[in-house]
Amino acid sequence: MSGIKKVVLAYSGGLDTSVIAKWLMETYQCEVVTFTADLGQGEELEPARAKAQAMGIKQIYIEDLREEFVRDFVFPMFRANAIYEGEYLLGTSIARPLIAKRLVEIANETGADAISHGATGKGNDQVRFELSAYALKPGIRVIAPWREWDLNSRDKLMAYCEAHNIPVEKKRGQKSPYSMDANLLHISYEGDHLENPGAEPEDDMWLWSVSPENAPDKATYIELGYQNGDIVSIDGQAMSPASVLAHLNKVGGANGIGRADIVENRYVGMKSRGCYETPGGTIMMKAHRAIESLTLDRELAHLKDELMPKYASLVYNGYWFSPERKALQALIDYSQQYVNGTVRLKLYKGNVAVVGRESVDSLFDMKIATFEDDAGAYNQADAGGFIKLNALRLRIAAGKGRKI
Repeated sequence: MSGIKKVVLAYSGGLDTSVIAKWLMETYQCEVVTFTADLGQGEELEPARAKAQAMGIKQIYIEDLREEFVRDFVFPMFRANAIYEGEYLLGTSIARPLIAKRLVEIANETGADAISHGATGKGNDQVRFELSAYALKPGIRVIAPWREWDLNSRDKLMAYCEAHNIPVEKKRGQKSPYSMDANLLHISYEGDHLENPGAEPEDDMWLWSVSPENAPDKATYIELGYQNGDIVSIDGQAMSPASVLAHLNKVGGANGIGRADIVENRYVGMKSRGCYETPGGTIMMKAHRAIESLTLDRELAHLKDELMPKYASLVYNGYWFSPERKALQALIDYSQQYVNGTVRLKLYKGNVAVVGRESVDSLFDMKIATFEDDAGAYNQADAGGFIKLNALRLRIAAGKGRKI
């Protein structure tokens, strides 16, 4: 890492990245550029500017990326109905490629030699940041302090802050109990007593949703309008992508929707327990599958379902900018050209129920599907030959005495 004169740091203004900023200056004797992204985490970001300035940092980037995040990352992923290991809606995973993209772009704009992040050497985020960065700029150098330094405990970080006059805001007493990550799609909780998979999360941990037991006794109904697989309106009112997700988070959280407690398999090899709140994403997943059930051809829908686990793993493991993810995305986006219409949902005490769906592109033909007289639209006698043809191989094997 010799010859590094300038580094772009993904900077939150928190304890870890504040220490990293100073550590980079001292260890590499380089200039530091900070980049702070507003992805809808719900925190005031201007304090990060003040902290960076107090450390003598001259180039400070604070950017509102909420619309780009939902439009270009979250919505394409939800067209695929992507869900990792049956439960995780990929809230952290999908944010990392956008942050990495801007880190590389800012490095190009400022003439920086390297980028840096605060992800640990045990987690997935280091992989996601760096795979994305290398895909976008093959020669970029990456500094990951957690893989280099010996400041491997909170006490050591606090001592470093005291020795270098780095101001630290103390929240929840001396120790914040959870490692948390938030954006418009979700908020995650790890660490503390959650490291024991048998321990139930404390109810006051959850920040975005009421418990289902305390949700309203009256159901909430909403109607989502779809165009090419993306939500474009709620209850008839046109909304931007970020506004859609923010609204669904609010109404979903108020009805106790979107909590998940998961033990997942990290890409680096270990199992990890995390808790997640994804109220808007949970609603989106249910509604998107509902509108697809009406508008997608059977085999195309089944093909999407077969490909989805691969797509989800690519996102989880950090391969957003890979050729295979882009190829899958092209197929998925092609499938969405007729995914138009409306879905009506009933939200009640942690549950999302589909109560109606309509589309001018519907493949549902009531004349054929009816249990009443179909006036000859479907010849039921045809089914006999269909069944016999599909049973042919089974009949041959049985006739040879083969055991089933």
